[in-house]
Amino acid sequence: MCGICGELRFDGLRPDQERIGRMVDSLARRGPDHEGSYHSGPLAFGHRRLAIIDLSPHSDQPLVDEELGLVLVFNGTIYNYPELKQELIDKGYHFFSKGDSEVILKAYAEWGEDCPRYLHGMFAFAIWDLRRRRLFLARDRFGIKPLYFHWTRYCMRFASTSQALLAGGEVDTRVDPVALHHHFTLHAVVPAPRTILRGIRKLAPGHSLVVDVEGRRTSRQYWRLDTREPAEKISEWEWIELIREELQNAVDRREVIADVPVGVLLSGGLDSSLVVALLAQSGGSELHTFSVGFEDAPQERGSEFEFSDLVAARYGTRHHKFVIGNDEILRRLPEAVDNMAEPMVGQDAVAFYLLGERVSREVKVVQSGQGADEVFGGYFWYPKMDAETGEDIDRFYPWYFDRDHAEYLDTVTDRCQGPDYTTPRVARGLARTGANRFLNRVLAFDATTLIVDDPVKRVDNMTMAWGLEARVPFLDHKLVEMVVKMPPEYKIKSGGKHPLKMIARGLVPDAVIDRPKGYFPVPALKYVRGPVLDFMRDVLDSSACRDRNLYRREYVDRLLADPEKYLTRILGSKLWHLALLEFWLQRNVDRVSGQSHTESGGPWV
Repeated sequence: MCGICGELRFDGLRPDQERIGRMVDSLARRGPDHEGSYHSGPLAFGHRRLAIIDLSPHSDQPLVDEELGLVLVFNGTIYNYPELKQELIDKGYHFFSKGDSEVILKAYAEWGEDCPRYLHGMFAFAIWDLRRRRLFLARDRFGIKPLYFHWTRYCMRFASTSQALLAGGEVDTRVDPVALHHHFTLHAVVPAPRTILRGIRKLAPGHSLVVDVEGRRTSRQYWRLDTREPAEKISEWEWIELIREELQNAVDRREVIADVPVGVLLSGGLDSSLVVALLAQSGGSELHTFSVGFEDAPQERGSEFEFSDLVAARYGTRHHKFVIGNDEILRRLPEAVDNMAEPMVGQDAVAFYLLGERVSREVKVVQSGQGADEVFGGYFWYPKMDAETGEDIDRFYPWYFDRDHAEYLDTVTDRCQGPDYTTPRVARGLARTGANRFLNRVLAFDATTLIVDDPVKRVDNMTMAWGLEARVPFLDHKLVEMVVKMPPEYKIKSGGKHPLKMIARGLVPDAVIDRPKGYFPVPALKYVRGPVLDFMRDVLDSSACRDRNLYRREYVDRLLADPEKYLTRILGSKLWHLALLEFWLQRNVDRVSGQSHTESGGPWV
């Protein structure tokens, strides 16, 4: 919905307005409809608005409530804001706008630090409490909306993107060695609070943070996914009916809570097709659907139009199809990387970026099927893990880790060497879910940690780069809270996502339901040859890469000699992984800092 940023100083001085202006400017693409700022003593806020609810200036931000002594910057959508607003009116609060932003201010006034627990939606926000002289920040339960920050001795700054913090300056841009290990073992996932850069951190999903003018900070987890199985016996079909009802509610909420049209990204897969079907079933008319395809490769088709066309025809949607040439993918890749808050190795990131550009010309909001595979067990590795025996981590890593620790040590230079940071981190994460069954522990950890920094972040960054808000009904917290308790064998039946397949039967064409699991096809990047291979070679042989000295040259040369041979366990290109990280650093750190690789606080790692 928006881009937010701010600074709170601890030294009694006022924030530099020019610095805040640079941060706001870097967020312009996230919010093309309005720019605003607020300065008061040690605090400054910046905001770029994408107007979706209450299109009037009354909901422009920063939102100031002089009566309550509160100021807000907010990114996201609160789907239960009408009910919350009425509850707060009944408690005596008065509203000056018709949007969801003001509801957050009143909720904070009424419930204080507990207010995020009352919010149903996706959000990252900051509230300046003038009377208590403290800053309150919160992020939604699944981290759908991003919130980055960095600290100096005399201030704290926050923003929706790492690029905004880098634009503000004074960021330690050395590579974080723990994050680097996570990046190369968990296919670019770096769990909060770390990022790939030492000087930038992120608020964990389901957490809030309080910072006062003395620099004291307190973090709190306001929500934890409840994985306890119900005491009563529930049959498979009872589970499916409960899930159908909750999914219908999730889809409907994301359709009606908007004062602009809402479309659907229709990939041709089961998940997005089911979203269209459920919207049509609840009376949605004039549905806008959008599909993207690419040029075919000899080994693979570049589109799934044959399936998305079936769904669009069945429900008579206003269907938009876009075909993107392979030459455009590589030519536009730098733009996509410039809009990645963190390095993303999923090759469909550029597809989402190019699709977002075209969709944003038609609508400002879309629903997407992201999250369904992780919540409902749709990927091939879940049943393989489940069939293993032993400790959780021993069942998990052979099917998921991109590299064992030994290969990681072969990948990076001596300055990056260290212990295995990832294995114990994942083991702790699995255990903390508290689920009784192994596969439910995996799915809970995936939904609350891993996908936050893979498909969820990718969808936000690549759509918001075009002022397009993507809503993800399969990550509705009420839905996930229900599904995580379901016996895992019900989820992985029928080749995975069994409940969704049963709900879809009769609503979605059988050809879509029964097709093999598909992935967003981007053949030009999947098959590492020709111009794509030349691009990767140029990046990895560049003086910037050699000077940075992150990678062992013998490892790079080995991958370059046979680029299509070396794949991760979930079939990603290891060469692309190396090239993408290096290219991200060149585009987002080297270019902004204008420094050599040793000027900002010593060596890169």
